[in-house]
Amino acid sequence: MKYTSLVQLQNELTSGTATCVDVVGHYLKNIETNAHLNAFLEVYDQEANERAQVIDQKIKSGKHGRLAGLVIGLKDNISFEGHKVSASSKILEGYESVFNATVVEKLLKEDAIIIGRLNCDEFAMGASNENSAYGNVLNAADNSRVPGGSSGGSAVAVQAEMCMASLGSDTGGSIRQPSSFTGTFGMKPTYGRVSRWGLLSYASSFDQIGPITNSVEDMALILEVIAGADENDATVSTRDVPAYASNLNFEGKKRIAYIEDCITSEGLSAEVKQHTLEAVEKLRAEGHTVEPVAFPYLDYMVPCYYVLTTAEASSNLARYSGLLYGHRSNDAQDLESTFKASRTEGFGEEVKRRIMAGTFVLSSDYYDAYYTKAQRVRRIIQNETAKILDNYDLILLPTTPDSAFEIGERSEDPIAMYLADIFTVQAPLAGLPAISIPTGQSSNGMPFGLQLMSNHFEETELLRASKYLFDLMKN
Repeated sequence: MKYTSLVQLQNELTSGTATCVDVVGHYLKNIETNAHLNAFLEVYDQEANERAQVIDQKIKSGKHGRLAGLVIGLKDNISFEGHKVSASSKILEGYESVFNATVVEKLLKEDAIIIGRLNCDEFAMGASNENSAYGNVLNAADNSRVPGGSSGGSAVAVQAEMCMASLGSDTGGSIRQPSSFTGTFGMKPTYGRVSRWGLLSYASSFDQIGPITNSVEDMALILEVIAGADENDATVSTRDVPAYASNLNFEGKKRIAYIEDCITSEGLSAEVKQHTLEAVEKLRAEGHTVEPVAFPYLDYMVPCYYVLTTAEASSNLARYSGLLYGHRSNDAQDLESTFKASRTEGFGEEVKRRIMAGTFVLSSDYYDAYYTKAQRVRRIIQNETAKILDNYDLILLPTTPDSAFEIGERSEDPIAMYLADIFTVQAPLAGLPAISIPTGQSSNGMPFGLQLMSNHFEETELLRASKYLFDLMKN
């Protein structure tokens, strides 16, 4: 049995042909069967079963929430009260959250069932899920290949039917890139659309929580639930949340830009390029205006992103000192040795690399040369992207340069790994929403996605267009 969408499942639940207990049992069995993929760090089997029983009673009484029956996993950087959260790092080994993230509160209020916490790159720093302190996550389509990162566990859990949906976080592509590699839908909402309260920070001006699903319909409903104002997060928008899920009809002819510099990029595989151009032609054949636009900043986006995010990471991760919570070294003798030894033992190599890079770009001698300049470049990228969206409804581009690469293939070359983000960093640099849509398959059988980007807070348009493009590319 495969539960393809929440609407289909809820029809079965309300008609009595299935129960939430059945659904939880189905996913727990799949988790056990796919344990070798290492997607879950912890499974809440007993708790999920108990909650399923409660929600079954709510369904019988007709008092259930909008997400009743939705079995969902949480990336291991989202706080869930009374449960461990570690960002897949030894520095937080054994730590239990003392409060719920706002997104968790909203999921629970609408009767979602949280089934476990999901493996990720340590502190969301990575593009392959090879940086977790708890081992690699494997791609379910080919266990020799990476699932993408940093939300690799979140993507594989949906890919391998271990839950119906998951939440990840996207800083530079950490939802959309693994979604591309696993053949799932992944969304980064507009910055500020979803509260970051309870998300363990990597880079605060970039981080955004979003869903990974098997359908646009499920994505729209989850976003509708988790979006909106939050008094605990000063950066979240107070705009009303549209009824995304009941408003997915795609109407009219659109003006769509595709970035020519992406299509001509040397790193883009021939198969992804051909598939992207096929999408352009199919959209044109349907009467939409699809035109190439110049965006000569492609080579500057990844360096700009890494200067700014490492700077923010070096500040955010200073709180993990071995004093108040998390790992404290047995070699700690005084304040200085506690800091040094605890952080040296607790953080992995990639996290250390980014903390050091961020400390360097923020140092007094190099602040203007790197950090200030990167902020100016970010503003240029924002402005030039806004100019495109002044003339077009949407931007179309590949999600990733290729399908999933092999485990270990890029682990010795950080620059090659960072360039996996080349098509996904534009949206977070500009604060825009973007979705990866699973439309492609390479000759090696591995999936890859196309990406759509829209203007700030135009998720309704983006979700409609994503569903339309997915259906169009299937035909």
